[in-house]
Amino acid sequence: MSNEPLDGLHPDGTLFIVSGPSGAGKTTLIERARRDLEPIGLHLHFSVSHTTRRPRLGEENGRDYHFVSGPEFERMAASAEFLEWAHVHGQMYGTSKAEVQCRLDRAEDVILDIDVQGARLIAENAELRPHSLSVFVFPPSFEELETRLRRRNLNSEDEINLRLRKAYTEIEEGLSFYDYFIINDDFDIAAESLKAAMIARKLKSSAAMNRLMEMARCFKEKRDGRSA
Repeated sequence: MSNEPLDGLHPDGTLFIVSGPSGAGKTTLIERARRDLEPIGLHLHFSVSHTTRRPRLGEENGRDYHFVSGPEFERMAASAEFLEWAHVHGQMYGTSKAEVQCRLDRAEDVILDIDVQGARLIAENAELRPHSLSVFVFPPSFEELETRLRRRNLNSEDEINLRLRKAYTEIEEGLSFYDYFIINDDFDIAAESLKAAMIARKLKSSAAMNRLMEMARCFKEKRDGRSA
């Protein structure tokens, strides 16, 4: 990709949502997309979720997740401090309303890595839906998903079976409201697909349309000036 910023990719408060089963590779895809899109003017603020689960080896509070206790999470939920939240694999996960909404209000672009339940809530939000793009990432097969989960060596046998059962229902639920589906068979192709979806969304945004209208106005003035 060129290092020159592209017209139409100016920040305008777009909310990008990426979901998928554990092991689908969505986190790595998000990291690649953020890195590659930065040089062409598309800066994506990653919203760090809150969770009640314990940190895994190498995870850092505030970078990977905001790790909070169950009572603290429930207090935040009761106070309507989450844009969306859900029970996932026996734990609670939520997106801070203050962290995301303040950026959107400043016309900054935000990307979320959230569960299908949370993505559905945003899809049903009349204010957020028009300014959002949702992508569901899935591995090439359930067999490959199981292989990836076992290869990570992060979950017990019961947890793996739970995640596999949940993956079946997630794909069925998501068919009705996700904008795009990406099969992460070849990582490079999947990454290019995710970036293409994001760029396409930005090129349809109000910022891009306003830029085109301004260019059209200037062209008309120059044309009318030459014909006078």
